[in-house]
Amino acid sequence: MKFSIAALALTAAFGSAFATAAEAQNFPSKPIRAIVSSSAGGTSDIFMRVLAEELHKRLGQPVIVENRPGGAFNIGARVCAEAAPDGYTVCMMSAEPVAFNQFLFKTLPFDPAAFVPITQFFFLTQMLVVSAQLNVKTIPALIALSKAKPGTLSYATAAVPTAVFLERWKAAAGIDMVRVPFRGGGEAVTSLLNGATPVGFYGIANLRALLEGAQLHGLMVDSVNRSPLYPDIPTIEQATRMTFNGRSWFGLFAPPGTPVTIAQRLQAEIARIIGQPDFRNKYLIERGLEPVASTPEEFGRFVNDDRAVSEQIVKEAGLQPQ
Repeated sequence: MKFSIAALALTAAFGSAFATAAEAQNFPSKPIRAIVSSSAGGTSDIFMRVLAEELHKRLGQPVIVENRPGGAFNIGARVCAEAAPDGYTVCMMSAEPVAFNQFLFKTLPFDPAAFVPITQFFFLTQMLVVSAQLNVKTIPALIALSKAKPGTLSYATAAVPTAVFLERWKAAAGIDMVRVPFRGGGEAVTSLLNGATPVGFYGIANLRALLEGAQLHGLMVDSVNRSPLYPDIPTIEQATRMTFNGRSWFGLFAPPGTPVTIAQRLQAEIARIIGQPDFRNKYLIERGLEPVASTPEEFGRFVNDDRAVSEQIVKEAGLQPQ
């Protein structure tokens, strides 16, 4: 009897494995819904839409993008968490809902660790910029100006990690700049351009036209290596001799319980798309995005590590869960 039970269990295990493999092989047989946790027209939304077109060509089924912005990206994450785990819902999300927000909110309507990782799309390269009105083009020049006019310069940034870094850098450099919060990116950029808040730390994708029009000057980028778009602008480490953790990134996830074989199938197709030089240059590098296209296993390890980094950043900022 023991042998029979063991044999049945082994048979069931093999049957389940074959069924899962067959499911991935036949996938997809209907349209796929892609949840984007940000607003239409933004950097991540535009990328997901062009990727969806390429996936349609490769998979033979349309990929329909659905924006679910708001709630510090938690609304889209909740929709993702509550979707059927059959591979027909995928979710483009940033670090906030899966690595950061659990340390900023007392409760979340989903388990950040339960999402199935598919692939990290890219890092979003951010740049410290100043209004051209300051007539400052290097970090030493900004430090000198701030020391000459203490308490008169202000800065803005949309991300907690860059705000925490700038506070550390201010202390190390012995300068006094005041952080100004803004409700939206448009308001912040307007204040940057008119000189009211003349220092900002934002994604390159949102700054290119202003940089090329000489309305802004770039001082340093948060990437490990210099941006191929602006090779003359140093990295944070080169400019300040300080390290920076908490880079902004976006990736693709599936609802909890989605078969890993489906995640692997999607990642393989996405990696091929991102690996195409024309696509890579036009939709990533030219937009200030650093391509990754990691495997589900690599992405899962990265998210776990980033979660630990996020917790440390929140502690350093002295933020309390709300």
